[in-house]
Amino acid sequence: MPRSSYNLAKAAQKEDKVAEQKYTTMATKKVECPSENKAGPVPAMMTGDPKATPVGVIVLQEWWGLNDQIQDCGKDISCGVKAVTIVPDLYRGKVTTDNEEAGHFMSNLDWMGAVQDIRACARFLKEQGCKKVGVTGFCMGGALSFAGAALVTEIDAAAPFYGIPSAELCDVTSIKIPIQCHFAEKDATKGFASPDEWKPLKVKLEAKLKGLEFFSYDAPHAFTSKVSPNYDKGCQELAFKRMFEFFQKNLA
Repeated sequence: MPRSSYNLAKAAQKEDKVAEQKYTTMATKKVECPSENKAGPVPAMMTGDPKATPVGVIVLQEWWGLNDQIQDCGKDISCGVKAVTIVPDLYRGKVTTDNEEAGHFMSNLDWMGAVQDIRACARFLKEQGCKKVGVTGFCMGGALSFAGAALVTEIDAAAPFYGIPSAELCDVTSIKIPIQCHFAEKDATKGFASPDEWKPLKVKLEAKLKGLEFFSYDAPHAFTSKVSPNYDKGCQELAFKRMFEFFQKNLA
């Protein structure tokens, strides 16, 4: 390699390292977004500075609530996408590790109110300085990511993970923005995100949507959660690599 090319390559590597370190060490703080949800303003954890970063990503919780795992996930996505991330507390303070209680929390959720919270977070990020905002989420948050993509005009791209909203909440075939879907081949959540649900969904979306990417993985439900017994490191890293590249492309 010519010395000039070598020096340019080394300089680029150094710049990438500096950028990665910047996002890795970026501070997380609690914010509050004015929301039309009848529950009032939505509290959230934000990583990064929207005045200094033109890209924002909303990260939506699983049915457990705003636990450490989803907050750490928000930080990972901030670093991977090089974006500001905001993780709203859709349950407003309720967190659990119990499946039955989590099921009650999810069943009692005002889903349209949660969509209003997504809109609130998107507006907050854009008012603070972000030019474009994406949304991603997992399980319950994945279903809400679809809803955000269909119903919130402030959202510019979406990457839902293993969750499908009810037809009463939204028509997923009405989505007009780029969307990248991630589902699990061994998902056993019958009636929500198992292959019996996502395979027909894939066919329906492929017939209607432009800008669709749809991936499935040889893994069970919640394979991206590092605290889940279903965690699959290889599948999680591949899915996140795809998501990072998708947001970098469509939120630029």
